[in-house]
Amino acid sequence: MRWQYRTTVLVLCLLAFFVTYFARMAISPVIPFIVADFGVSNAEIGLALTGMWLAYGLSQFPSGVLSDRYGEKPVILVAVSGTVIASVLLAFSPIFAAFVVFAVGLGLIAGLHYSVATTLLSRTYDEVGRAVGIHSMGGPLAGLVAPVAAAWVGTRYGWRPALALTVAVGVPVFALFAWRIRPTEPRRPDQPMRDRFEVATLFELVSRPAVAFTLAVAMLGTFIVQGLLTFLPTFFVEYRGYSATVAGTAFSAFFVVRTVGQFLLGALSDRYGRDLAIGGSMLAGTIGLFGLVAGQSRATVGVAVLFAGLGSSFFAALDPRFLDQFGDTERGAGFGLVRTCYTVVGSAGSVGVGLLADLFGWGTSFLVLGGLFAVTVCSLAVNRAFGLGY
Repeated sequence: MRWQYRTTVLVLCLLAFFVTYFARMAISPVIPFIVADFGVSNAEIGLALTGMWLAYGLSQFPSGVLSDRYGEKPVILVAVSGTVIASVLLAFSPIFAAFVVFAVGLGLIAGLHYSVATTLLSRTYDEVGRAVGIHSMGGPLAGLVAPVAAAWVGTRYGWRPALALTVAVGVPVFALFAWRIRPTEPRRPDQPMRDRFEVATLFELVSRPAVAFTLAVAMLGTFIVQGLLTFLPTFFVEYRGYSATVAGTAFSAFFVVRTVGQFLLGALSDRYGRDLAIGGSMLAGTIGLFGLVAGQSRATVGVAVLFAGLGSSFFAALDPRFLDQFGDTERGAGFGLVRTCYTVVGSAGSVGVGLLADLFGWGTSFLVLGGLFAVTVCSLAVNRAFGLGY
């Protein structure tokens, strides 16, 4: 089969996403070393990482505006190169205050990639769901590789070389993207950027019924996934009584299923519709989360992990649903705006699940997440059954 240029775009967008995700996922395994080196508390390092994820969410909308003005290629190149530079600065942080600033900077610059790459793929592919699904696999793949690599390097050489690993993956991807990707025509090269930030314009985009409905589903879903990404290993250790090794293995399995699920759900959404793919994914997530709490054997819990991983793959169908609601000239800023909204709100999943666990226990907190998944499934089913058009 003849290799096509659009395949090059897809592969390099996936690799660029891998780089921006790798840099963030490499931090968690070496947190104990960072805490010991700077003499700070877990709460302080947690605050730094919360700032990083919030900054990542906030930069989604400006990234879309920038791509409308300058085209997608320059913005993605800035995202990849900036991620590498921010990772190096993190590795050489002389004091903790500098580490916090560089962590927030990493979130801001890494956040420039996803929305812009998605709109680039929407210009390159007709079957955008499949393309977005494959592109989204870059995150779970990084989630598999980065923690293992960073932990190995951190144990032997310290946390600073572990964070600097991003250079090894980022520089080759930057060079390939700069060399092989053609510039695209900006959608709004002459419109003043300040016009894109007018409140009335932004409100009009997100208040459209179909966009607002999709945004509500996205916020709930992101809240659930953020909570799982933060606390699933802890749940296995503290609620199920598993060893750290078993918990880590189960978490890796969760990421493997997410990786495969992104591809399958994206293609499924193109063939059978966005809502069927999203609803099926979230139904699997509902079953998986209830199974994690109620499962009586390791085999049952293992199956629940697979369902939970599939449930966390809904973004591959959800993001194309957003793109379907925007015209060609609106996709850059519009998709970036909704990404900012649901990523920022969803980032509260870490705090929310942690608080629920402190107050009511791990079982209750995960049952609440399963219930939220069920709410989204019911909402999608009602919308489809009654033809509400949201």
